[in-house]
Amino acid sequence: MAESTGPLQGLRILELSGIGPGPFAATIFGDLGAEVVRVDRPGGSGTGLPASFDILRRSRRSIVLDLRDPRGIGTLLDLVESADVVIEGYRPGVAERLGIGPQDCMARNPKLVYGRMTGWGQDGPLAATAGHDLNYIAITGALHAMGRSGEAPAIPLNLVGDFGGGAMYLVAGVLAALLERERSGHGQVVDAGIVDGTAHMIGLFHGMMAAGQWQDRRGVNILDSGAPWYEVYETSDGQHMSVGAIEPAFYHQLMETLGLDPDPGRRADPGQWPAIRSDLASAFAARTRQEWTEIFEGSDACVAPVLTLREAPNHPHIQSREIFVEVDGVVQPAAAPRLSRTPGAVQSPPAPVGAHTIEVLREWGINGADDLIAGGVAVQV
Repeated sequence: MAESTGPLQGLRILELSGIGPGPFAATIFGDLGAEVVRVDRPGGSGTGLPASFDILRRSRRSIVLDLRDPRGIGTLLDLVESADVVIEGYRPGVAERLGIGPQDCMARNPKLVYGRMTGWGQDGPLAATAGHDLNYIAITGALHAMGRSGEAPAIPLNLVGDFGGGAMYLVAGVLAALLERERSGHGQVVDAGIVDGTAHMIGLFHGMMAAGQWQDRRGVNILDSGAPWYEVYETSDGQHMSVGAIEPAFYHQLMETLGLDPDPGRRADPGQWPAIRSDLASAFAARTRQEWTEIFEGSDACVAPVLTLREAPNHPHIQSREIFVEVDGVVQPAAAPRLSRTPGAVQSPPAPVGAHTIEVLREWGINGADDLIAGGVAVQV
C-alpha cells in the first residue's frame, strides 16, 4: 500500500460495511491519513452506486468477508488484533449475535476503540426499530424548527442527521477515545446516536427559547426565514441570492447598496418586517443573479449567490481554495479540515468491492489468505 498523508498516518481502522454516516466517518478518517479497510459483504456495497462514483468509498481499501461463516468471523477477529478502531453501523445486538460485538473484539484487543453508529442509539424504546435521517431529526425538534411559517417542515437533505449529528459525532468520539487511550492504555465503546448528536447541535436554540428570544414555531425567528434580512430572494432571471445581514452594520450596508431605507428603528419593529421583506424582494427582482453578485462583491452586506451543485466548484472563492478536486474524472469535495503541517488528501479513488482482499489479509498477517479465497469465505475481485 502506498504511504498515506495526513495527521492520522499509522492509525488502522476496520469499517464494517454500511451506508450513510458510518461510511462518511470512515471517509474522513481515510482522507486524514488513517489506513482504513472496509469489510464488505459478498455481493456488493449496498448503495447501488457504481464504485467509481461512490465517493463515500474513497481513501480506503476494500476486502470481502462472509460474516455468516464462522471462518469469516474468525478472520475478522484476527484482523481486529491489529486494528486501532472498529466502526460498525448495525442495529443494536446484531454485532453481538454475529460474535463481533465490543466484548468479542476487545477480548482480542483491549486497546481497541469500538465506534457504533446508529440512528436511535444503542438503547431506548426505539433502538431496535428501523429509521432514517428524517425520522431521527424529527423527534429531536430539529425538523420542526426548519422551514417557513404556514408550511410543512423543510427537509434538509440528510446533512443534519446522518452527516452532522451522526458521522461528525462518531469521528469526534473516536478521536476523543483514542486520545484518552494514550493516558489509560485502554480502549472503549463510542455510542454515536444520530438523535444524540442532532439534539446536541440544537442546544443554542433551547438556550434562546429559555431566554425568550426564540419562538417554538418555524418561520418567525431570526435564523429560520422569519427575519427579512436572513432570507433567500429571487432575481430577475429566476435564480436566487442569499441574505444573512444579521448584525446592524451589515444590515445597513445591505439596505444602502439596494437603495432602501436602512432605518434601525424600522428594522427593530417586527410589525415592519413584512414591508421590509417586500422591499427586498422587489429590489432583488430587478436584476439578475450575476448582476447582484458583482454588485455585492467584496462587501460586508452578507449577500451571496445561491449556486447549484454543478456551479459551486466554479465559484472563484471555491476555486482559489481548491475546495473541490477531480479524481478519476469525478468532481468531488477535497479533504477537510485543513492542517498546516500534515494536511489530509483524497488518498485513493473509491475502491471496488473486494479489490484488496488478498493484499490486506497478507499485510495484516492473516495466514491462509488463498485458502479463504478458495473456500469462498473471502472474495478477491
